[in-house]
Amino acid sequence: MPEDASRRLDNEYMMPLRKTPLLPPPLWTLLGCGALGGVFASLLEQSGQRVQVLLRDAQRSRLHPDFDFIALDSSHHLLGITRCFTDQVASVRRLLVMTKAHQVITALTPLVGKLSPAVPIVLLHNGMGVAEQVARLFPDNPLLVGVTNHGAMRCGHFAYRHTGKGETWVGPFNDAAKAYQNLAEDLARALGDAGWDEDIRQRQWQKLAINCMVNPLTALHKVKNGELATPRFADALDQLSVELCDVMQAEGLHASAEELKRRTITVCELTADNYSSMLQDMEAGRLTEIESITGFLLARADAHDIAVPVNRSLYHAIKEKQA
Repeated sequence: MPEDASRRLDNEYMMPLRKTPLLPPPLWTLLGCGALGGVFASLLEQSGQRVQVLLRDAQRSRLHPDFDFIALDSSHHLLGITRCFTDQVASVRRLLVMTKAHQVITALTPLVGKLSPAVPIVLLHNGMGVAEQVARLFPDNPLLVGVTNHGAMRCGHFAYRHTGKGETWVGPFNDAAKAYQNLAEDLARALGDAGWDEDIRQRQWQKLAINCMVNPLTALHKVKNGELATPRFADALDQLSVELCDVMQAEGLHASAEELKRRTITVCELTADNYSSMLQDMEAGRLTEIESITGFLLARADAHDIAVPVNRSLYHAIKEKQA
């Protein structure tokens, strides 16, 4: 082969490699990939906000397929959401914690001393009383708490279905979190209906009251949420609403028994075909969130010396069945 031809051939196969631009770390890191966590991760990713899910080190060797996501309109999506582990915590920019309430501290403890104090932590779980413990673990981090009533179902390994659209609210638990209202705006881009509430405690208690009624009753009677809106449960909802109202007022919050019952019935009608998370947990033999829901209520009732016999009986009935 002539020398010139050989040189041209060498040049053809020795093109310089293009440098792939380095992407910034994902905007959101999600801890807790159950039904609701999987749906939120999928919705955030679809909105153009890059997401990674933080997994336990024990899960390194497991197969991690794409997220299999079924949207509200029944459309099917495969999403290549990144996985990361505790040795990659330096890449975390925002931490959205969506584990069960009783799992939060266990899940966050490996991050102590590794997570930058500048990273905002958002807690989104049922019940109350956990944020105080998180604040002790991460005293310098902006800490936000929130409530949501989206419906979600886990269909398999990293397979999720969005079963109901709802509202999501977040707000500051500590002073450092007050500078992060933009997180609510970003959530709204993904979820459609999300907002910032400086007085998030009122909304937390409203959600707690609904959970105190819906979760134990559906779990004990093994019924869908919609059954609670029937006359069969009217008396129970009346009594529970009065007890919850008494405790909320003692906590310095605005509440009326009629309004609490109305909100609960509305939720039950909107999610009529859904099974509550507590019923699903009991059916699967998992630990329920009864401690952070009714257990928290009982602790506050005792602090104010308020009798809540119906809530207390539901609490003990769930605990007995769990045992």
